[in-house]
Amino acid sequence: GGPGTGQGGSGKTQSPESLLDIAARKVAEKWPFQRVEERFERIPEPVQRRIVYWSFPRSEREICMYSSFNTGGEESGAAGENSDETRLPFRRGIALLESGCVDSVLQVGFHLSGTVTEPASQSEPEIVCNVAISFDRCKITSVTCSCGNKDIFYCAHVVALSLYRIRKPDQVKLHLPISETLFQMNRDQLQKFVQYLITVHHTEVLPTAQKLADEILSQNSEINQVHGAPDPTAGASIDDENCWHLDEEQVREQVKQFLSQGGYYGSGKQLNSMFAKVREMLRMRDSNGARMLTLITEQFMADPRLSLWRQQGTGMTDKCRQLWDELGALWVCIVLNPHCKSEEKTCWLRQLKKWSDMDVCPLEDGNYGSELPNITNALPQSNLSQDSLARPRRTVFTRAMEACDLHWQDSHLQRIISSDFYMSPSYQREGESLLFNSQGLPLWLDHVPTACARVDALRSHGYPREALRLAVAIINTLRLQQQRQLDIYKHQKKELLQRGVTTTTNLEGWVGHPLDPIGCLFGTLTEACRLDDDNAMDTGDSGEPKPPVYHHVPVWGCQDTGESYLALALEVALMGMGQQRVMPEGLYAQDKVCRNEEQIIVRLQELDLDELLVQTLRKQAVLLLEGGPFSGLGEVIHRESVPMHTFAKYLFSALLPHDTDLAYKLALRAMRLPVLESTAPSGDVSHSHHGISIVPSRYPRWFTLGHLESQQCELASTMLTAAKGDMLRLRTVLEAIQKNIHSSSLIFKLAQDAFKIATPADNPPDITLLNVALELGLQVMRMTLSTLNWRRREMVRWLVTCATEVGLRALVSILQSWYTLFTPTEATSIVAATVMSHNTILRLSLDYPQREELASCARTLALQCAMKDPQNCALSALTLCEKDHIAFETAYQIVIDAASTGMTYSQLFTIARYMEHRGYPLRAFKLASLAMTHLNLAYNQDTHPAINDVLWACALSHSLGKNELAAIIPLVVKSVHCATVLSDILRRCTMTAPGLAGIPGRRNSGKLMSTDKAPLRQLLDATISAYINTTHSRLTHISPRHYGEFIEFLSKARETFLLAQDGHIQFAQFIDNLKQIYKGKKKLMMLVRERFG
Repeated sequence: GGPGTGQGGSGKTQSPESLLDIAARKVAEKWPFQRVEERFERIPEPVQRRIVYWSFPRSEREICMYSSFNTGGEESGAAGENSDETRLPFRRGIALLESGCVDSVLQVGFHLSGTVTEPASQSEPEIVCNVAISFDRCKITSVTCSCGNKDIFYCAHVVALSLYRIRKPDQVKLHLPISETLFQMNRDQLQKFVQYLITVHHTEVLPTAQKLADEILSQNSEINQVHGAPDPTAGASIDDENCWHLDEEQVREQVKQFLSQGGYYGSGKQLNSMFAKVREMLRMRDSNGARMLTLITEQFMADPRLSLWRQQGTGMTDKCRQLWDELGALWVCIVLNPHCKSEEKTCWLRQLKKWSDMDVCPLEDGNYGSELPNITNALPQSNLSQDSLARPRRTVFTRAMEACDLHWQDSHLQRIISSDFYMSPSYQREGESLLFNSQGLPLWLDHVPTACARVDALRSHGYPREALRLAVAIINTLRLQQQRQLDIYKHQKKELLQRGVTTTTNLEGWVGHPLDPIGCLFGTLTEACRLDDDNAMDTGDSGEPKPPVYHHVPVWGCQDTGESYLALALEVALMGMGQQRVMPEGLYAQDKVCRNEEQIIVRLQELDLDELLVQTLRKQAVLLLEGGPFSGLGEVIHRESVPMHTFAKYLFSALLPHDTDLAYKLALRAMRLPVLESTAPSGDVSHSHHGISIVPSRYPRWFTLGHLESQQCELASTMLTAAKGDMLRLRTVLEAIQKNIHSSSLIFKLAQDAFKIATPADNPPDITLLNVALELGLQVMRMTLSTLNWRRREMVRWLVTCATEVGLRALVSILQSWYTLFTPTEATSIVAATVMSHNTILRLSLDYPQREELASCARTLALQCAMKDPQNCALSALTLCEKDHIAFETAYQIVIDAASTGMTYSQLFTIARYMEHRGYPLRAFKLASLAMTHLNLAYNQDTHPAINDVLWACALSHSLGKNELAAIIPLVVKSVHCATVLSDILRRCTMTAPGLAGIPGRRNSGKLMSTDKAPLRQLLDATISAYINTTHSRLTHISPRHYGEFIEFLSKARETFLLAQDGHIQFAQFIDNLKQIYKGKKKLMMLVRERFG
């Protein structure tokens, strides 16, 4: 349905429209009905009918806009939470209409009513909804439906009734406004009409009817002061605003609800869909766009989290920040509407200023605690940041407020946007011009982001062709600027290259800018090249929207130059991404730079690079390389310049198949990260005029440094993969890595990546790349040798694996130069042990001389390590030297020499046990004796970890013979003061005869030893003495709950006393002594008496 369907569009015969219909249609669109009535004394009924007929909306597009989140199109959000299309009110309305659910449709003047039946479902009974719609000048101005729908959008029943009227206008009974009908009635007919009306609806109407009757009959009532009476079916009055019905209360409620969910449950998606709806309204030039955005902004400003974030000085979440950014950008778009009235603009400016002046209004750079991050940037290292403490406060609305000062009256600008063929005459093309380039094409010299905001405004307000014309003029200006910058650089080149650094840079980068100028130009240009798929609303199998398909569209007015909008889009994206610019301040702004860059690259990757685009790519790449300080890929850049790694990775991959040398040249140039290279310039450290003194840090506050370094690593990895097999290229990439990457963990990651790519599962390894992996690995070893790194063990193991893959020479090399790569412990316990393992020998298929060479290197390493760090390496050294007698003896001697000074008892006991295990019991005894001299066990250390070692050492001595036992007992007596341990040793020594180890050449008597004679007598005395001392120690601070345990302890003591000849007498004296000294502990002494008399 729509205009041009004539008399309801029955379409049987195509007869021209009548003049009445043409005129009535135009009047119905533009004039409020009151103006028509005032203009003409009496309007003939047929004319009234046609005006009323044509006043209903004729396009379904607006109905769709007001009844669904998305209508397809580029910026459509998700279809609400549930992306099932059939759930949208618009789709459901069509379904209801097509299944014949609309009935009793009646149009009285500018009022449409009808019933819509919602069919019964399994869970719900059939519902009949009464729908009423008022309309004026082809816009629906109010809707009511008995379904009680609470939503921003029209319900399916309103949609069904509206579409019924649009599609089947001739089936709708049409009456003039009710006041016209009443005008034709006489006194009796009017009385009859009122009485019947009251009778049919007496319960609802009677009280109102009586009240009105009373007022009309009263002379002075208010109702009698006004001429005439209201008519809901009559058209609009002259003062009425003409806009589509928008439920403001619902907009407020929904935004409030989505904000309260704090970005969870897809509420961010919902809010983005509302922003997309605002943009859609603007594109349709619907005044509700600004109205809806005002309502949304009011709710955003009332968000209680704002004051909380401000008090705490914390930043808002990323998702929330992005919503605020979009809000700010939309306001810029609204105030730049090329056809808005100046009073509207004044009103918006007042509103924006009010919001901006509020304390809680978010700032443009995303910081609440703006004082803190900015102070650090007053440091000398950032010599280009203006005095950040004195900068004016900029909120998310500042740019929109500034945009209020812009206008569209400039005659040059008007000519640019209104014609494809606006050029300067050829005779004027010599010399410089601010308005045209040398080809005579128009330029637009404006601050770039502002110029792009104009493009966005034109595109957003439904002027796509004008937007394209301005975009082309901006690109021609950027090209000219690029050319002039190249000329400037050529004059300064020599001096700049000598200095190696530049202070020239852009303080305002286009990528990550709040107005997203590059994204805006790219979107405008590619939109013109988009092949519209018929099923734009369809999604692929995954439910994701299909990627767009583009084709070349020649630039209007430049068909002969071979320019295409698609090539221009690519060119401007490359210019913007390659712009040399300073990293902005603050976490949010820096994060935004990275995010925006990634968004642009995702869109660039959607382009299929054909010959024309490759040509554009190469040309721009060369310009960027030669661009000096104006290009982020130029030879000299500012120290705090935004790195180009992510961009260069895209360029490298895109150029590689077409121009390998250029691809590498670009990527290698981009590897640098100058912010990490040099320290801050020394100079005036404290800024007395700030009243603050700050110690300068080495780096500016780059919050995203971790991400940037990982992107640098990604770029290097991409180059390594591509250069596989090409030794020369790999060398240059390796040098770039060693020069520019300063983080050991990232170099390790690169080494692992290179190793993985060099050793595919089903193919032989690539030795060129393997060598690079090894070299990077060796660099990591050197970097982390003296610094603590939690991944160090993993790194060492990996290096050995890598060297094994490279081959025997690599292993020999790392063993020989171990001290530059590993600690002695790592070298013996991980490196040498792995190299000597059976697996390594099998992996390398070594012959006997090769195995011997490797073993000899490992033994030399082991002895060197044992000398350097005997405590931690002696045991490993002995193990590694087992098969070589001379080396083994040398290692043993190192242990003996170190035993008296540098070794602990536990290390010596461990080596002693190893010696016994290897069949050297006398050496084991010697080491155990040395270990005993380092040990000291106090009376109460009866659970000390060394007890097992002491028992083992005594058992070893006992098994060797009487002499060894006699040698170790004085050491035991000196070192061990714990009674229970001593009694345990004593018991074990008296159970079997000494010398059972059967050392060849020794005779043993086979007799048990007596505790009366040496050496056990000394041990017995020491044990009894330890029991006595321990008893006194325990009694000084004993509590009643330990009494029982103490009595058991005395019983054990008695067993030891009784081993002596006069033991029972000694014990009795001991008990008497206790009773005397501790008679105050009556209960305890009573227990002692009960047990021991």
